[in-house]
Amino acid sequence: MTVRPPQPERIPIGRHLASTRVVAILRAEHAGRAEAVADVLVANGIRCLELTLTTEGALDVVERLAAKLPQDVEVGVGTVLSAGDVDRAVDAGARFVVSPTVAPEVVAAALRRGVASYPGAMTPTEIQAAWTLGASAVKLFPAGTLGTGHLKSVRAPLPHVPLVPTGGVEVHAVGAWLDAGAFAVGMGSPLIGDALSGDGDLSALADRARAVTAAAGALR
Repeated sequence: MTVRPPQPERIPIGRHLASTRVVAILRAEHAGRAEAVADVLVANGIRCLELTLTTEGALDVVERLAAKLPQDVEVGVGTVLSAGDVDRAVDAGARFVVSPTVAPEVVAAALRRGVASYPGAMTPTEIQAAWTLGASAVKLFPAGTLGTGHLKSVRAPLPHVPLVPTGGVEVHAVGAWLDAGAFAVGMGSPLIGDALSGDGDLSALADRARAVTAAAGALR
């Protein structure tokens, strides 16, 4: 008889990410236009927003968005590298945290604060390590460099781990990533474009958001 090891404590994946399958990543030098961009994304079907700590003023925006957006929109914080970052993110209203690496203290802090954690990993060893720590899902990063073939290959021995390819996922390829077995996709510049700049095109952003949500919806 096969005896499975006990499963670690784990915060479930956010239900709105589970239903819409897209994380929009807002990363810029400063967050001056982030609220306007978030409004456009939400109006066009995106329900999971990640603001990165590399963006000046990100936590202030997270606090305002968490207070004003409807409950079916999940706001989280990315580029979280320490337990202190987790606490600052959750105190601002974040409902999930995202990391570029597998950082045990980040996953542990997210569990302690009761929010989902999505650490970044590339190899099967890293992916399983993140899952064993109690990650809610694992960010496959950098996805654009790895390709859908890598996703299929690592899912073969690790089908139990929900993977979220991030970094270089193009708008036209969303369907291909989900069809290859991605639980969801994380999208930064291919989705956001120039919208975070002062004169960025919000109309084009709306078009891309609708295209992405349509592609994701077709594969639910």
